[in-house]
Parts: sequence; C-alpha cells; structure tokens
Amino acid sequence: MPKLGMQPIRRAALVKATIDEIGAAGSLDVTVAQIARRAGMSSALAHHYFGGKEAIFLAAMRHILALYAAEVRGALSAAEGPRGRVLAIIRASFGTASFRREAISAWLNFYVLAQTVPEARRLLGIYQRRLHSNLCHALRPLARPAAVPEIARGIAALIDGAYIREALSAGEPDGATAAAMVEAHLDAMLARHGMVAETSGN
Repeated sequence: MPKLGMQPIRRAALVKATIDEIGAAGSLDVTVAQIARRAGMSSALAHHYFGGKEAIFLAAMRHILALYAAEVRGALSAAEGPRGRVLAIIRASFGTASFRREAISAWLNFYVLAQTVPEARRLLGIYQRRLHSNLCHALRPLARPAAVPEIARGIAALIDGAYIREALSAGEPDGATAAAMVEAHLDAMLARHGMVAETSGN
C-alpha cells in the first residue's frame, strides 16, 4: 500500500513535471509517459492520480493560477495609492512565478485548450474576470467611470499579448520590460482621458 501522505507529494510532482515537459516541448504534444518519467514514476501511477493528460494539464494550470493570484495579493498588500495598485497588478502579472519559460508555454496552450475544453474555458474565464475586477477597482479613483472598463480591457489584452509574443520568442523572458510596456499604455490612457496620474506608488 502507498505510504500515507504520498498522494499530494506525487500529484505535486506530476504537476511540476507537466509544466516542465510542456515548457521543453513548447506545446501540449507530450505524453503521460513523458510526464511520468520526468516526475520519476510510472505512467500507470500518473493515470491513477489524474486519469489522463488533459486532467494533469488542468491541474498544472490551477497551480499556475494559484501562484499568480498569490503574487497579485502580495503585491497589492504592499501597494500605495490607486496608481500603485494598478502597477502592482501589472508587475505581478510578469512576476517570476508566472513569467518564466515553462509557465509561458503552459499559458499559450491554455488559451488554445480553452477553445474546445469547457473546464479550461471556465478556468480562463475566472482568471479574466478577476483580473478585470482588480483592475477596475484600482482604476476607479484615477479615471472617469465610463473609461475604467476600457482601460482595464486594454491592460488585460496587453498582458495576454505579451505572453503570446514571449511564447514565440527564443530569448529569456524579461518581465520588467513587458511590465514597462503595459505601464506606458496605462499612462497614455490616463492622459487621454484627462486624468492626473499620481506620483505616489510608482
């Protein structure tokens, strides 16, 4: 019989192996056997814990989303002022836990999977709604009410676009440069809508 407490350890190992394997392949064109081998266990055991590749990948994305949410919460807790909170969300979106080669590959494949798999679409919808809500909440003191959703959608689109662009790049992910691009868009949108950007929280 398996040792008590081994299941969460093995599941976590399979999740990490899935992210690493997809990062190495750059696509979902990997097998459960490859994932299991990287995790140091049999494919039969991997099937026992998850049932198949799709379920393992969805578990990996839940893990990535949980890390991202924790990074956003931590950044927001230290942010000062409304603009500082917007910047915290943007910078957390390109933090080291999420904006790394393996996670970026997983995100790209997550977007594709969400087109055909309902659970992936549901998870992606949760992420998108939370990002939009967080951005709108932080933007309300900075922009006219009618402009807030538009600015939030633009920021979210640029974040997604930076991930897609980075997934197709051969270089090392540069989170600071990606964040600076989105921040420049934020300032341009605030200027366009006649708002005076804060000087605190930069």
